[in-house]
Amino acid sequence: MKSRSAALRNIADKAFDVCVIGGGATGSGCALDSQLRGLTTVLLDAADFSGATSSASTKIVHGGVRYLEEAVRNLDLKQFRVVDRALHERIRMLNNAAYLARPMEFVVPCFSWLDVAYFAAGLKIYDWLARGARLFPSRFLSRAETLRRVATLSANHLVGSVAYADGQFDDARYNIALIQTFAEAGGEALNYARVTAFEKSRDAKLVACQVEDHLTHEKFTVRARAFVNATGPFADTIRQLATPSAPPRMRLSKGVHIFLPLEVMPGDDAMLIPKTEDGRVLFAIPWNGRLLVGTTEQEVTIHDELYVTKEEIAYLLRHLNRYLATPVTPDLVVSGIAGARPLVSRGDSRDTKKLARDHELEVDSQSGLISIMGGKWTTYRAMAEHTVDAVQKHLGVIVTASLTRDRPLIGSEGFTSDYWKKLVSEYHVPEATARYLAGKVGTAAARVLELAKEDPELAAPIVPDFPAVRAQVIHSARAEMAMTIEDVLFRRLGLQLYSWRSAIRAAPVVGSLLGRELGWSAGKSRAAACEYAEKINRLLMHAGLAQEHDSTGTSDFA
Repeated sequence: MKSRSAALRNIADKAFDVCVIGGGATGSGCALDSQLRGLTTVLLDAADFSGATSSASTKIVHGGVRYLEEAVRNLDLKQFRVVDRALHERIRMLNNAAYLARPMEFVVPCFSWLDVAYFAAGLKIYDWLARGARLFPSRFLSRAETLRRVATLSANHLVGSVAYADGQFDDARYNIALIQTFAEAGGEALNYARVTAFEKSRDAKLVACQVEDHLTHEKFTVRARAFVNATGPFADTIRQLATPSAPPRMRLSKGVHIFLPLEVMPGDDAMLIPKTEDGRVLFAIPWNGRLLVGTTEQEVTIHDELYVTKEEIAYLLRHLNRYLATPVTPDLVVSGIAGARPLVSRGDSRDTKKLARDHELEVDSQSGLISIMGGKWTTYRAMAEHTVDAVQKHLGVIVTASLTRDRPLIGSEGFTSDYWKKLVSEYHVPEATARYLAGKVGTAAARVLELAKEDPELAAPIVPDFPAVRAQVIHSARAEMAMTIEDVLFRRLGLQLYSWRSAIRAAPVVGSLLGRELGWSAGKSRAAACEYAEKINRLLMHAGLAQEHDSTGTSDFA
């Protein structure tokens, strides 16, 4: 990926075949598919790539066990289609970036033989729907085997469990890899570039968009023959920017995840909590050295500030603790994240948890804007294929086959499960650092470590309790368009999800390194670190994990 300044020069006041608005999962997938089909494509995001919904998922690549249950119970063909499509896209996600995604076994604890029969039957249907894309078959685990696999599970009344396969992935990094692959194919991408208005031809069709650079506040124009709206929760904003009379379609659902020490549920297996008090399912999943627990569902609007509250933490822990031998207390929560699911309303007033997670494609007959709405991470590629088919029809050209089904993402070239050993051997880094780098950037890890080879100071860890090295900050700025401390610590390195308090301690180091790369003054670097720390402290306070005047490490900034 180019530097942001170089990308800006190549985009401002230029013309393209396709302009994709929105740099999350769906927009990045659309941009890659479009560019690979030979359409010159530009991708614009109002904030950072993967800066909203796409980095706040449950981080599983799945068909959707809950959606299957609803499909069977309600004979809902829409839910069946969602599950069927997702199960076949699941294997493509795993294969196209093996360093970012992997199969995982999920354990469903059962406290009666009726539970065993119910879940075993349902998960056999799940296996059957996957057919040739099945990872491995579901199976019954005895009580003893269940307790061996999930050692902290409560044994009271447990008769066993049913285990099934789905996938796990690093959502933010997968998103970045999509954009890098798009850029490698010749596409142009720019973050912090907000579309503020459209220009139209005499027949009211979109011909250009006006863009504001969020970092410099400079304005420029991008011309294109087709415009794709892939902005997730903000789809109505862009739809109404193109056609003010367009009726709203989006229903937003807030989902919260919290992160706990892995010791709460050690091991490689995930657990599905099959029913909550509001009729949902929860997951407890090992992820990057932590236990991720989620998610909640609460209807919100695009104007609501999204953060984890102490009430939501209590809700998640209340359900988790019903399954654990030793209850977890809120003070063990190390981090959390809140995001908004973009669900498409079809004119009814059902609760958001009952809306199908299917996507919908809309081509505005007035403006020509092509909006891809709804969907889920696992089906991003299929959504993109559907969208670019519509783009080619809109442009009046032959609809060609998508080239993304078996397209490895950047970092996959030459990657194997033991690639980290090569990093240890060639660069003499600790095993933890080698494994971490390989799991974040794949074979691009060598480029990161070459930076540390040139400047040994960059081989030092950013903070002592996390395997990221300082060279990653430089690499994030040069090759991944990171422009803020949060860009680095949240979406590029994942430290913010590992520990809010560790992220605060890392902020001055990251601010200094990032500032050096981006040309900030020492004063601006310190101010950026303080601003970031204050933001994380607000998250801690909302979650009930810090006192209002608890500095939580901000004294290090003095």
